[in-house]
Amino acid sequence: MSRPSRLVLGWSPVARAVVRSVRSRRGTLSVVAEARSRVESLRDEGVDATMGDPTDPETYPSDVTTVVVAGADSDQNLDAARVARERFPDALVVAYAGSNPSDETLAALGEVADRVVDPHESAAGAFLDTATGATVTRVTRLLRVLRGIDGTLAVVMHDNPDPDAIASALALVRIADAVGVDAVPCYFGEVSHQENRALINLLDLSLTNLEPGTTMDEYGGIALVDHSRPGVNDGLPSDTRVDVAIDHHPPRAPVEARCLDLRSGVGATSTLLTEYLRRLRIDPDRTLATALLFGIRVDTNDFSREVSDADFEAAAFLCPHVDHSALDRIEEPSMGPEVLDLLARAIRNRAVRGDALATNVGEISDRDALAQAADRLLDMEGVRLTLVYGYRDDTVYASGRARGTDVDLGETLRDAFGSIGSAGGHADMAGAQIDLGVWKEAYVEGAEQFEDLVTEVISARFFETLETAPASLLGGAGELGFEYPFEG
Repeated sequence: MSRPSRLVLGWSPVARAVVRSVRSRRGTLSVVAEARSRVESLRDEGVDATMGDPTDPETYPSDVTTVVVAGADSDQNLDAARVARERFPDALVVAYAGSNPSDETLAALGEVADRVVDPHESAAGAFLDTATGATVTRVTRLLRVLRGIDGTLAVVMHDNPDPDAIASALALVRIADAVGVDAVPCYFGEVSHQENRALINLLDLSLTNLEPGTTMDEYGGIALVDHSRPGVNDGLPSDTRVDVAIDHHPPRAPVEARCLDLRSGVGATSTLLTEYLRRLRIDPDRTLATALLFGIRVDTNDFSREVSDADFEAAAFLCPHVDHSALDRIEEPSMGPEVLDLLARAIRNRAVRGDALATNVGEISDRDALAQAADRLLDMEGVRLTLVYGYRDDTVYASGRARGTDVDLGETLRDAFGSIGSAGGHADMAGAQIDLGVWKEAYVEGAEQFEDLVTEVISARFFETLETAPASLLGGAGELGFEYPFEG
């Protein structure tokens, strides 16, 4: 990653506050001001200062990632911002409106700068937050890539998107709109989980459902949210050129994108997108804020799983904008007949070993109902681990949940099914997907025989992995901290 290079144009108390904050940080700092005494004083302090006209590009350094226009005169700031934008089209431009700007000047600054601070705000504080924060390089890179999109940006969620993916896509669409780029939230598959459908219906969200095999030729760019590899859990070809990828899951293979933000230290991708909104001073409307907060709450299990300070900060920022009545309705959707039927089959077909339960529900029409059943089965007495699985369209799908155990369920499912399919997730919430492959022959022989075969393979691998689990799957407890009275 290149070092940040910052340019301050003009002088005022705001410029002074920015310089004092930035001068000791990583990267370079240059100042262009007209007052000789101020320039000489800055040079004595070790700052690279040039005496000159802030609107003259000849006084600028050759390479800049962030421009802070911070003079006292409104009209000069507007002229400087325009010149700086033309000279550094990919830089983050933050402009102070001056001491007494007209409405016309404020409007014109808004068209050229990424962020405008007017004199009625805490100007110095706003600048320090926007122009000198630790995420400024990420913000600059994202804005640079978005501005380079020629046409409509397709913001692609993973297949059968969950609230975190949906909210993240909506947020990136909002950011693209702020820089004049058309964008649409897209997904392959279907939205079938009742909470996810409630989110879309109650907030009246408009999402584009892409058909299998859809070419993306009509779009000028591709962004991935809540996943980072095209062709893995989405319907895109694996060689798709990706412009933006933002995800909180650690990648299991190299990832390429023009703008790449992969941070596993937070609980939700919605947290990362909320950070971008905050840094760009974009206030989310009620719909977007509600979706983002719900995405964070779902992925962190109401701030109890893999939660970070950033997740709490994002929630605090979103709360004043949230429609809490709608949020309550989203979180308590009614249970449909398909889910009730699947739950009944899960209970009837269950096999229990110690406090671990595995169950084959047979052929399914709603794969998200597996997750709902896995959640519900944790309420059974003595059960702390559940795995619910079924098959559809030549594929076996499995969903697991854990509560009050040292087992890392994501790693357990990877060990159990990684060699015959794809699997992974969180320590207490994970899933697997296994192509039938050589099992297809048994499939055509009859549903009953096939279900017996699936049960034999899936449950056996699950229980065997738990029985022989290494310490890495047991939170470091090892065999001494994990006891199951397995039967033959």
